[in-house]
Amino acid sequence: MASENKPKTGNYRWTICALVFFATTVNYVDRNVLGQLKDTLLPLLRWEDNSPGNKEYSWVVNAFQISYALGLLVVGRWIDKLGSKKGYGVALTGWSFAAIGHAFSFGFLSFAAWRAALGVTEAGNFPAAQKTVSEWFPKKERALATGIYNSGTNIGAILAPIVVPLLAAGTLFGWSWQWAFVITGAVGLVWLFFWVTIYKSPAEKLADGKLSQAEYDYIHSDADEQAENSGAAAQEKVPWLKLLSYRQTWAFFFGKFFTDPVWWFYLFWLPGFLSDENKRRILEAYPKGVPGALSSEKLAAIGVQPDDAAKVLSVFKTLGSDPAAASYAQLIDAGIKPEVANKFYMLADNITLQKALSELTSFTNVFSPSVEFSKIVEVPGLVVWPVAVAVVYTISVFGSIFGGYLPKRLADSGVAIGKARKSAMFIYALFPLTVLAAMRLGDVNIWLAILTIGIGTAAHQAWSANIFTTVPDMFPKKAVGSVTGIGGMAGTLGSFLFTPFVGLLLDYFARQHNLSLGYAIVFVYCAIAYLLAWIIMHIFAPRFEKITDL
Repeated sequence: MASENKPKTGNYRWTICALVFFATTVNYVDRNVLGQLKDTLLPLLRWEDNSPGNKEYSWVVNAFQISYALGLLVVGRWIDKLGSKKGYGVALTGWSFAAIGHAFSFGFLSFAAWRAALGVTEAGNFPAAQKTVSEWFPKKERALATGIYNSGTNIGAILAPIVVPLLAAGTLFGWSWQWAFVITGAVGLVWLFFWVTIYKSPAEKLADGKLSQAEYDYIHSDADEQAENSGAAAQEKVPWLKLLSYRQTWAFFFGKFFTDPVWWFYLFWLPGFLSDENKRRILEAYPKGVPGALSSEKLAAIGVQPDDAAKVLSVFKTLGSDPAAASYAQLIDAGIKPEVANKFYMLADNITLQKALSELTSFTNVFSPSVEFSKIVEVPGLVVWPVAVAVVYTISVFGSIFGGYLPKRLADSGVAIGKARKSAMFIYALFPLTVLAAMRLGDVNIWLAILTIGIGTAAHQAWSANIFTTVPDMFPKKAVGSVTGIGGMAGTLGSFLFTPFVGLLLDYFARQHNLSLGYAIVFVYCAIAYLLAWIIMHIFAPRFEKITDL
């Protein structure tokens, strides 16, 4: 019967969902730019010349997370007061200008300051998005709508490694990487025009004739929310201390606290993990350095004659592992022709470790890697990491959308919405356990590790679509923004504690020349976090019951 009536309700609410999806996509592109430029920006961030830089990078990341958490302390309540339209518009304007401001950074402190500004303004996205969904969708569709708009986090994470290197590659007016921040930040201002032009509440759209009465009635079809739709009830203020007295608030708090750090880890550290894996494989293949790949056959492959190749290798052996250490005069004294000596210098520049790693940071090299690189450096298991990151977040899109589909399907079959939600979340909490095998599978084939991480991120997005929806399930609409802000703050607090731990852990194992073990330890937590969170949520809110006395 539900399927027969559905076409009669109209679909305007999905236009609103599309607007929220695009805002979330912009939100994640803007916060992802820093992670894509990590290797480029590390020299600007280091306090000490001999520092690997991970510690300082983690502090810059934490500047965002601290301000994001502090922003969530007030922004949810602020959005409940201003309403979805004004609150969302102001938040996005703020984070767009903060993103652009990164281009004017010149060191650790200025980067940290702009990250803090970005964090406090981006904190408005999810409280505003969830409030919008609670206003425009009935309960059984909210997880699906949340999953769709939340898939914007995946699309943003996919677009960033494609777009950011291209934007940062060129030089205009003396800027290079700066343009990545400027252009991505400016995109949000384009979205703002559509938001201001299109968005109104369901009641206002009904009055304008843009929303049918049937769809309006369908949106407000949940019997336990009928009283909430009155103007007086919707505008009533709910004190924070009162919200904190409910077990349901703490269920959402701890659910976000234990699982959000996993997503932040993938967001900020996955490109570095894949780059470090490339470096490890190259150094294992050539323990004396990448130039150890030189051989007569490989020199011949790029046009060096056998006699000249033998002379080049002879000079190389007398100098150790770095062919660039050979002076032009030494090569000429060894009887090498000037044109060959020049080519040798160009070759040496193209087979250094840094050159090899830089070849693996751009989408363009999927299709046209440099001749010298492809013919000289032959190491199994190397991956162009922006492609790998895009694959991981593409897989995540399916988690976002399917995450909302399963509880809706269970609810349509007659299962109570609380039980449907909790059952789906338990299933999704099992999938991240595959991440335990990531490092071992990576030794077999790096793409197997990437696949398991993709399954983990897809499971996170499925979990996220449902944990966000537990708020309007358990709380009246007048408190949705505030409680979403409390949970968002909890997730950011967990990330704030987790991020410096990751930075210190990886720096420690980098100095021990065993960085893979450091990543393996982090992946253990990424695997078990969701089951831990599900158990704690079950203790605080066994049935996700609706609060009726608020």
